[in-house]
Amino acid sequence: MMKKMVLLASVMTLVLGLSACGGNDTQTTVKTTETQGKQLLDLKEAYDKGVITEKEYERTKEEILEQN
Repeated sequence: MMKKMVLLASVMTLVLGLSACGGNDTQTTVKTTETQGKQLLDLKEAYDKGVITEKEYERTKEEILEQN
C-alpha cells in the first residue's frame, strides 16, 4: 500500500510539474498565407458590401499590390 502511495505521489508531482511547463511566458504566432488574388477579392467584397470606404479600398489595394 505504501509503494502505491509513493508511486501515486511521484506521478502527481511529475504531472503537475509538466503542466507548468510553457506557462504564460510563451507566445504562439500563427501565420496565415493568402495569395495576393485572394486578398484582393476579399478586399473588393468588403468594399462592395460597404464595410470599407472607397478611399480605404484604394489605399489597401495599393498596399497589397506593393507587397510583391
